[in-house]
Order: sequence, then structure tokens, then C-alpha cells
Amino acid sequence: MSATKRVQQWLTMSRGWWLFDAKWQDPYQSAKVLKKYLLGMHKPIYTTSRNGDFGDHVVVINSADIALKADDWYYRVYFHHTGYPGGASWTKAWEVHRKNPTMIISRAVYGVLGPNLTRKPTMERLHVFKDDNVPKMIAENITDQIRPLRPIPKRLDHYSQEEQESFPKVFDYPKDYVLPEHSPPPPLELPLEQVTETRKGFKKKTVIFR
Repeated sequence: MSATKRVQQWLTMSRGWWLFDAKWQDPYQSAKVLKKYLLGMHKPIYTTSRNGDFGDHVVVINSADIALKADDWYYRVYFHHTGYPGGASWTKAWEVHRKNPTMIISRAVYGVLGPNLTRKPTMERLHVFKDDNVPKMIAENITDQIRPLRPIPKRLDHYSQEEQESFPKVFDYPKDYVLPEHSPPPPLELPLEQVTETRKGFKKKTVIFR
């Protein structure tokens, strides 16, 4: 085998390090993409055999800025059991994310890997960080980046004054235009309650609208 083929074979069998920015990304949609890189499904040598483990390392940053659909922060719950009688607990997504910002995306990837014997060693190649502060020992190994599933929107306060002024407008007020002054609405009059006592000692409540 020539030296070129030997290096090519080494590069094919080696494990790569991929970077994924989870900012404004759905963790459950992103987990399906991260699964392919953790199992090596993007490589031509991928096999479903247990003896062929060609998955790569994936480094996830900004997990504290993930985005869930609609009311998933409130209605999605996570189950945990201590192993003792009465030790079951259900925690809402926003509570889990407040305690540990890396937990939701880790659980999402753990779920898509499926119940098999290779799930735990595969999860060891997933490195999740709540922000973009990655240890130098890991950052030096990163060789490529996974494209985000959705574009990251830009906040209005991040636009410069020149960009705001050059943004196309539907219409613009003339310089001598004066906005009319609107008088405040009249105060809201609430109904009055009057309590009277009848002959037999019962109390009678009367509502008077002004």
C-alpha cells in the first residue's frame, strides 16, 4: 500500500470533530442531524454492525439559547425516578432548562439514538456547552462545522443607526408634520355595592350603576 493510500485510509477511519451552534435551533430537530454525525452515517464506510463504530465527536455550543415550539416550554415534561417508592417526579421543560441548560438537547439526542448497547458510548462523544466558551483542549480538535437548520434572526437593537435609516419604508412623515394630541379617556366608573338589612335579619346586597 502506498503512502497516499495509507493516509487516505487513516483519514477515513479516524474520528472527526464537528461544531454545531444550537442558538435559536429546535433541539429535537437538531438531534436527528447530530445523530448522523455521532453514528458516522455521513461516511461511506458506515455499517449497522456493532463492530463498526465510525462515529465522530460533536461539540454543541450555546445550548442555553435553544428554541422550542409554541408552548413546549410549559407543556413538555421530563420524567425522573429516584428508584425508591414514591420517587417519581415530572419536571417542566422551562424548569429543567433553568437548572441545567445542557439537559434538554442531551436528552433529545439520547432519545433519537434508540435503546441499544451503543447508546452510552455514543453519548460520550457528544460535548454540550451552554455558551461559546469551549475548553482549549476540545477547541483545538474541531475541524468542521454543521450547518444550522434555521437562520438565526437578528435583533432590532443589534442594527446600527445607518442600517435603520437605510431600511426601506412604506411611507415616511414629512418634516413639518405634527402628530395630533389625543386626550386621555375618561376614568372608568365602577358600580357601587350597598348592603341593607331586611326585617328578618337577612342582609341584602344591591348593586348601583352610576
